[in-house]
Amino acid sequence: MQHASRFIQLSALAFGIAGALAVGQAQASGFQLKENSVKSMGAAFAGAGVNETDSSVVANNPATMARFSGTTMQVDVTAIDLSYEFKGTGTDALGRPMTGGNGGDAGDIAAVPALSVIHKLDNGLAFGAMVSAPFGLKTEYDNDWVGRYYAHTSDVEIVDLTLAAALDIVPDRFSVGAGIIYSRADVTLSKSVDFGSLLFSNPATRPLPFARPQAADGFAEIQGDDTGFGWTVGANLKPTDKLAIGVSYRSEIDYELEGTADWTVPGNVAAVFAASPTTRPLFQDGAALAKLTTPSVLNVDLRYDFTDSFSMMASYAETGWESLREVRIEFANPDPDSVEPFNWKDTTFASLGAEYKLNESWTLRGGVAYDETPTHIETRTPRLPDANRMWYSLGASWAATQALEVNFGYTRIEPNSPKIDLHSETSLQTLVGPFDGAANLYGVSAQYKF
Repeated sequence: MQHASRFIQLSALAFGIAGALAVGQAQASGFQLKENSVKSMGAAFAGAGVNETDSSVVANNPATMARFSGTTMQVDVTAIDLSYEFKGTGTDALGRPMTGGNGGDAGDIAAVPALSVIHKLDNGLAFGAMVSAPFGLKTEYDNDWVGRYYAHTSDVEIVDLTLAAALDIVPDRFSVGAGIIYSRADVTLSKSVDFGSLLFSNPATRPLPFARPQAADGFAEIQGDDTGFGWTVGANLKPTDKLAIGVSYRSEIDYELEGTADWTVPGNVAAVFAASPTTRPLFQDGAALAKLTTPSVLNVDLRYDFTDSFSMMASYAETGWESLREVRIEFANPDPDSVEPFNWKDTTFASLGAEYKLNESWTLRGGVAYDETPTHIETRTPRLPDANRMWYSLGASWAATQALEVNFGYTRIEPNSPKIDLHSETSLQTLVGPFDGAANLYGVSAQYKF
């Protein structure tokens, strides 16, 4: 059963914790989520780190908290309506077409909440706290689709608690800030397993009637979670009353995802493995562990107030996805580690936005952005049918009272011809073709000052 041992390594790799890094996602670079502020989303996040009226700066640039006064509380909710449909084909180890459909709409509607609070003291110190979700989303394909051996469900949730402080070095001109990040990661992933191909690859079991590709499907699911710590720093410079410049940096965060592997094996296949002379039965439920590092992010933000009513903003960000070179899965059983090469590249995000104060009650804004993908066609999977993308955003703020403000935002994200081109050297399966996908983001937030 040497072939079976090798197959454990490869199949667990394909659906394991490594899949946490390939969630079908159209919101930002890789599996990043920028949606921590509805007000900033309305301008494609241009100038988000220097917005003196948006308390999400706790996470986006803590130095800007020093520009606030009194206490500000803000609640944001963004609904992400993601749609991804596969339009390609696949073949098995015998060159036959994969059975099943296109997987349906792999996207879903997910709510991304955020909560932030800032309190400014009279001595120039400001303190803030924020709960947000910087990474993750959920996608799910139909059970029997043509790419079932690559992905079924991907559910990744990463939630941060950021505690930050800021200080005015030069009042109203230059401030600095820093914070610590407590982060929680929870990952659940699943896929089908082609036990028929496994048995077909072994001459000893090839005569069995179910030892054929696609003839004996099983299922596998891995769940893991962990907590990690990171940090963020920032600076805010106002050389004039009209111009604001902000720079901020978020560190990498390391996780050791500990969890379980849950196998569903057809009865006839399980009987074959039970008869194997190995010391331990194959494909048994057990513990698994993988290391995950979320990337660092460098942001540069600009804002220029041309008049009391009209402003323009810009942002440039670099996300350090090169930290994701590979993912190694360690098993509690004697099976060897599995290594998945990702070799992702660093990405850039650039946005330009504008804001116009229509009257004392209403402010309008809009923006566009260009966002790179970190993936390569050689390693791209249906868990992340990613591509470079464009953002188109609109938003508005309503000052209900002097203390209460309500914000609305909408963003359309359109990836540039996402596609995959997978040719497995081990299972001899292929999955090739384009995806038809886009995302619509709808947000509402409320801010109260006292």
